[in-house]
Amino acid sequence: MWKIITDAVPQMIAAGIKYTIPIALVSFAIGLIIALVTALTRISVRKGILIRIAKGIAVFYVWLFRSTPLLVQLFIVFFGLPSLIIPGVFPHGIKLDPVAAGIITFSLNTGAYCAETIRASLLSIDSGQWEAAYAIGLPRRLVLREIIIPQALRTAIPPLSNSFISLIKDTSLAASITIVEMFQVSQQIAAENYQPLLMYSIVALLYAIVCTFLAWGQRHLEKFTSRYNANAQTTQL
Repeated sequence: MWKIITDAVPQMIAAGIKYTIPIALVSFAIGLIIALVTALTRISVRKGILIRIAKGIAVFYVWLFRSTPLLVQLFIVFFGLPSLIIPGVFPHGIKLDPVAAGIITFSLNTGAYCAETIRASLLSIDSGQWEAAYAIGLPRRLVLREIIIPQALRTAIPPLSNSFISLIKDTSLAASITIVEMFQVSQQIAAENYQPLLMYSIVALLYAIVCTFLAWGQRHLEKFTSRYNANAQTTQL
């Protein structure tokens, strides 16, 4: 049994370094950009038909990805889009590499969930700060960039960190679209040595170790930002 473990663990770790962690990092980074744009669109106070359409699209996007299973989304992007034939544009359907399909799906899914987190954080900022900034003539874009967003992001760090930890675990679903990440490797090894309980327990432990380190980092990040907020409140007093 020990030889099985020593042979399997390096392969799983290599798959995690090659696919699991990079896919999670890239997807989360893109997802945060999507989330910020979506949240800002939804809280926009501008008038006009284009803004109303953009808000409608943002609301529909968040609803769609929060209301459907991630596994189904992966299947639609990887297995479904190749059958979407658009003459002159995609005459042979939209065929994506497994990694690209995974990143696109994880990014859109993460963006939908994080958009609500960021939107709530932005709305939690006292309206008096907006009014004070407008009173001294600052444009809305500058107020958002320099005053509101930095404070909102500090508030959003805990839930965003939880979203990233969840994303690390969700990448195991990438095995369903043939990405050879940690879980896929564990399946392949289990098929060879007929030790499914042992292999799946090992990969579960590896996920737990990664998520434990991330949770540790999250706690330290929260302490750092909380100290910053406490100092700011002391200065105001």
